[in-house]
Amino acid sequence: MIETMAGGVAVFDYDGDSRPDIFFTNGAEIPSLEKTSEKYSNRLYRNVGDWSFRDVTTEAKLSGAGYSMGASAADFDNDGHVDLFVAGAFRNLLYRNDGDGSFDDVTERAGIDSEHWSVAAGWFDYDGDGLLDLFVVNYAEWSMNDDRFCGDRARGVRVYCHPKYFSPTPNQLYRNLGDGRFENVSKNSEIAAHAGRGMSVAFADYDGDSRIDAFVTNDNLPNFLFRNRGDGGFDEEALLAGVALLDHGKPVASMGADFRDYDNDGVPDIAVTALSGETFPIFRNAGDGFFEDRTFASGVAKASARLAGWSLGLVDLNNDGAKDLFAANAHVNDLVEQFENYVYEQPNSVFLNVGDGKFRDASAEAGEAFHKRAAHRGSGFADFDDDGLIDVVVSVLGGPAELWRNVTGVSGASAHWIAFRLIGAESNRDGFGARIRVGDQWNEATSSVGYASSSHGPVHFGVGSMSKVEEAEIVWPSGERQVLRDLAVDQVVAVKEPRPAP
Repeated sequence: MIETMAGGVAVFDYDGDSRPDIFFTNGAEIPSLEKTSEKYSNRLYRNVGDWSFRDVTTEAKLSGAGYSMGASAADFDNDGHVDLFVAGAFRNLLYRNDGDGSFDDVTERAGIDSEHWSVAAGWFDYDGDGLLDLFVVNYAEWSMNDDRFCGDRARGVRVYCHPKYFSPTPNQLYRNLGDGRFENVSKNSEIAAHAGRGMSVAFADYDGDSRIDAFVTNDNLPNFLFRNRGDGGFDEEALLAGVALLDHGKPVASMGADFRDYDNDGVPDIAVTALSGETFPIFRNAGDGFFEDRTFASGVAKASARLAGWSLGLVDLNNDGAKDLFAANAHVNDLVEQFENYVYEQPNSVFLNVGDGKFRDASAEAGEAFHKRAAHRGSGFADFDDDGLIDVVVSVLGGPAELWRNVTGVSGASAHWIAFRLIGAESNRDGFGARIRVGDQWNEATSSVGYASSSHGPVHFGVGSMSKVEEAEIVWPSGERQVLRDLAVDQVVAVKEPRPAP
């Protein structure tokens, strides 16, 4: 089962040269779950410019250990260098970026355990102390000794088993103590009170109380929405809020997630991927802590009906001021064509945001090469060539990764843009949890995007034909509001958090 779910990607600038680099997770030998040769190594590729990358895995000391699944990037120790967490099957790894091009494995000293089959993770400051805390997404109870036969014995066809045969397990929350160590607060925070088959996590303040909440996708079980109470604990509110299930009331194979405002109404919405025949859920934030199932009304249901999606991202691909939806697609079952009217290898998708809360499938317009079918899994989003357009990297099981250069333009207008690199005041240097407004657009500062993947970088806005941004507003995690005026477009603006008055 673990073979189907690998493929996490992390995009982050590990060496501080303002070029986004790419990290891929990789598996291991079975049944030992050990990386017994170089072919199982995790990989870090340094962006050297002009669409060239160099494998720096060895010098960065990121080859890894165990059967790796997901990755999440953030500066957890506030030293200005982006660190990395790697989730895996009974082998989690925390790497501290030394700032000299290499990383140290600090897992043991940090107190991070490896007792579970972990698929993904994400960083957020849940207690507002300026230190990024770690949320680890665990899938299910499983071991290499599980040997249930699933498939068609008469035909001699064996397939990966349905998730229903694997017992749910709780996720974990680690509180950052600020001295390189973490405290497992899963029980005290009540995160451990809820067992699921977790696949991804995404963060935003969905109810406007200035506390960051966590949305977790579950495979064939209701999703979780952990509402941050502000006292160190969480209430699981997914069913009451309307994001546990689609309106038909049945759980789906929820995979990746992104937690952003797609309809420019000022509150973060949720997009999810799922298997073929299930459609990709879209939950619109209606305010007051409630969401509406807009999967069909948005047009995404029709566009995704035959697709199986893994990673995704709500990103403005054409810089017109509306976030589009990219999905990395493939079925989970490599033999599905022998049992169902679906296909295993699938092309990726682009759903263009056409306004009024609706999307249309624009994949056919993305170019002939984009129709390549493969076993896609993780994805990362970044402007790899500094042209102001968000590009995409996608991992593939059993094949070469895909790096897609965005050559889109806005018809009849200049595709202008602006991005913000946030620098927290001493603590929370990444500015995670901040919200930024440009015109009627809002976006979130986070690196938790997609399935088992992470995109760490400036917060991007497309502004279409605007020649300048008259006003941009940043609401920092501390509650401090900062207004910037008369900003030139087509640039990355570095913004330091104002220091609080003494």
